[in-house]
Amino acid sequence: QSQYQLQPGQNELRIPLSWEKDGIKITKWFIVKRGDYTIKVEYQINNTTGQPWSASQYRQLTRLGTTPGTQLVHTYTGGVYAGDVSGSKDRLAYQKVTFEDMAKTNLSKALSNGWVAIIQHYFMSAWVPTDRQQVNNFYTLVSSKNNQTLYTIGMSSPVDSIAAGSKGELSSSLYVGPKIQSNLAPLAQGLNLTIDFGIFTVIADPIFWLLKQFYDWVGNWGWSIVLVTMVIKLFFLWPSAISYRSMAKMRAVTPKMQQLKERFGDDRQKLSQEMMKLYQKEKINPLGGCLPIVIQIPVFISLYWVLAESVELRQAPWIFWIHDLSQKDPYFVLPLLMGISMFI
Repeated sequence: QSQYQLQPGQNELRIPLSWEKDGIKITKWFIVKRGDYTIKVEYQINNTTGQPWSASQYRQLTRLGTTPGTQLVHTYTGGVYAGDVSGSKDRLAYQKVTFEDMAKTNLSKALSNGWVAIIQHYFMSAWVPTDRQQVNNFYTLVSSKNNQTLYTIGMSSPVDSIAAGSKGELSSSLYVGPKIQSNLAPLAQGLNLTIDFGIFTVIADPIFWLLKQFYDWVGNWGWSIVLVTMVIKLFFLWPSAISYRSMAKMRAVTPKMQQLKERFGDDRQKLSQEMMKLYQKEKINPLGGCLPIVIQIPVFISLYWVLAESVELRQAPWIFWIHDLSQKDPYFVLPLLMGISMFI
């Protein structure tokens, strides 16, 4: 049988592949559930020989080395692995392995409580072992086929022994699908780290949470973005007001500053002293207009990465001509409106 299909009312599909030789029979089951991106892979081993039989699980992912990005942002395409050398559930080592890294050297590292994945922007494939505490060897290799370079990242388990005349079972989970936080976090520790919000993740996580809350309320990601932006602007309303007042004071004393420059232009030390006196007299902080803006930068960088990394926005419509929030405005209407608003 070469084709399988979930029938109406059927929630699980089990697809078997069998191999038998010299008294060893292995049945490999692919278990697919409706509405689930996780495929459970089980190996049922029947050893009918008179001696023990040993084997290791090799879970690996292979792809071409092309790294497509989007027209809006450069995103990561490559391998990722995670695990903990010490076996502690509270400390996780998360590491990206680019195709360039794979070409330079082959990875070989032992970790427990781990998983391995290949990412391409919104999507990923990941192997997650059933036995989380088992120490696995993580590896990479580069090969070629039909004049194309192939990059592989994987993990191998310790040798399992099936006693003579006995049966054994091995299993793993294979996730193939979009990087949806609610799907990844329960599957394996740290798997949600593949949704890379950058260096300000501690800020980006609450922003995404707020975005999701608004979506659950209004049912549209576009309006959710508008509402999150309004909340952020309201949050920074007070520091922004301080910045505007400081800049207004600076504009008001600009003629006096120009007079000081004309008077003490050749004596920079005297000019600095007189400028400081002017600031003190007018109660102006030279940094007052900059600091309130600087503290907002990490928040807006975080918002940018939330919008760039969230697969929920892919093919999500907003209004009128905006049919996909992950793509640029095809008619540049919104950039033009934003530019006009700068002068209003």
